[in-house]
Amino acid sequence: MDGEPIRRRYESLHRTAQAQETGARIARCARELFVTRGWAATTVREVAGAAGVSVPTVYAVYGNKAGLTRALADAADLSGDLPRMLAELEAAAGPAAQLAAMAGYDRRLFEGAGDVITLLRDAGRTEPELAQEYRDGRRRADGTRVEVFGGWPDGVLRPGLAAADAVDIYAALCNIDVFTVLIDERGWSPDRVEQWWCAILARELLADPAQ
Repeated sequence: MDGEPIRRRYESLHRTAQAQETGARIARCARELFVTRGWAATTVREVAGAAGVSVPTVYAVYGNKAGLTRALADAADLSGDLPRMLAELEAAAGPAAQLAAMAGYDRRLFEGAGDVITLLRDAGRTEPELAQEYRDGRRRADGTRVEVFGGWPDGVLRPGLAAADAVDIYAALCNIDVFTVLIDERGWSPDRVEQWWCAILARELLADPAQ
């Protein structure tokens, strides 16, 4: 009798682990199909078949096709490792190091989930729900920069540069298009892109790039 509660607890954990693995498998297959075939050309039935589950299972886990996209967007955010960026922001010795922490996050995000970000943006031109997912992601990124730049004392940003303009400059420099051009067309390594971002952000945004 004493062992039954333990067995039941482990059975529950086992079911949870299976559910998580099923959800991850569905998301992986959806990502592959959406990226290779396109959002509009991919059906929930095809995602289910690729994942080896039933169509009702897909709906039970994610609700609908748009829910699959939200799962991909969440996975994209995870690839950037937000907790790592937060730890680096808090431990940073100064504004330049904080810019480096944010640039490192963007490098990891684009390197690990650039295909998903591009999918959301491109498919969003005809699919309002996808467009909203893309806008939400951009809004979250801007929110981080607003919070960081707004926490700096006066005199850290270049003279005459407002925090809102600093956010715009950051977004213009560190985005999926710049990353893709430098990696795919110019043959840069991700390390080189990240190093360049760190240097140019400090030069463009800070009154003293060495601070």
